[in-house]
Parts: sequence; structure tokens; C-alpha cells
Amino acid sequence: MSWPAGVSLLAASAVTPASVVPETTQQAIGYPTLFVLVLAGALVPVIPTGALVSSAAVVALHRTAPFSLAMVFVTASLAAFLGDAALYWLGRRGLTSKNGSRWLEGIRRRAPEDRLEQAQEKLASHGVAVLVLSRLVPAGRIPVMLACLLAEWPLRRFSRGNFPACLAWAVTYQLIGILGGSLFAEPWEGVVAAIGLTLLISVVPGLVRRVRRAR
Repeated sequence: MSWPAGVSLLAASAVTPASVVPETTQQAIGYPTLFVLVLAGALVPVIPTGALVSSAAVVALHRTAPFSLAMVFVTASLAAFLGDAALYWLGRRGLTSKNGSRWLEGIRRRAPEDRLEQAQEKLASHGVAVLVLSRLVPAGRIPVMLACLLAEWPLRRFSRGNFPACLAWAVTYQLIGILGGSLFAEPWEGVVAAIGLTLLISVVPGLVRRVRRAR
């Protein structure tokens, strides 16, 4: 699978000498690119946003500019929050429309019935706290979002729970990037390690579920 342009850009900035591409230029291009791709990934959940954040954290770790890691955190968490809010708002519009909407149908297609039932049960028992966990569990965000839509949560209530969820998500994947970047002297090696870790985190839970179903 080919990675989005933002991942390539972040990786390239990690291995390109500062004498060729000034660090200020990398930041001017990198942060807006990260914001747009994470925002798009929240709306269309096919972009590996976790890998993007981890890769950006590796690049920031090797930069001399102050507050680079803080900028990655703010950019990623804000983009994720706004993307989730936009998708939820579009989903609510689909619920009130006679013909629904392609956004609502897209959310339904990505929420298997068994995962949706689990999300509804947990949402009824634990409320807003489930939103925080849903952002940290691979493929957990969409079923919980659909459960909130079916429970007719207003956007304000959803956003109150989703805000700390996006902060926790950004911190988690940034720490993965920092871990990968600190293990290697070369930034590009850290980017590869961070991407590998995020893919492993994304794939393993699905494999475990399939093995349990097979048994």
C-alpha cells in the first residue's frame, strides 16, 4: 500500500540535510500538511493518521527548533478534533434527512454489527469515558461514533468527550514516534521504526479477534 504524500514528505524532511532544505521551510510545509492529512483521515478513515503523527514526532525530535514536538501535538490533536466534529455533524444531518447521507452510510459500513453492539453497551454504561478509549483502540472510533449518533447525542456533548480523546490519541502516537526516533541516530530509521510500530498496533488486535472467532 502506498503511503500518503504527507508521510513521504515527513520522511524526506527527516533525511534531507538542513543545508539543502532550511528547517524553517520544512516546518512551514510540514505542519500544514500534517494538519490537512489528519483532518482528511478523520473524515475518510483510510489514511494512516497514527503513522503520520508518529513520523512527524520523529522528525520533530531531531530538529533544533524549540517547541517542534509541541507543535506536532497541537497540530495533530486539533486536526483530529475538527475532523471528528465535522464527520459527526455530517452524520447527524444524515440521521435527520429522509434519504440519509453518504457520510452516514460510510460510518455504518465501517461499523460491524458486533462492534456496534459492544459500543452501544459500553456507551450506555460508561458514557463519555468510552470516547477516550475509542480513539486509542484500533478501529474503535467509528463504532463508538455511530453509537453516539444512534443515541442522538448532540454535537456539543460528543465534542466534550471527544476533545480529551483526541489529546490522548495525539500523545500516544507521538510517544511512539519519540520512542522510534530515540532508538536510532538517523531520522529516517526512526520514521521507519515508528511506522512499523503503528502498523503493528493496528494489525494485531484485528488478528486476535479473527483467531478468537475461528476458535
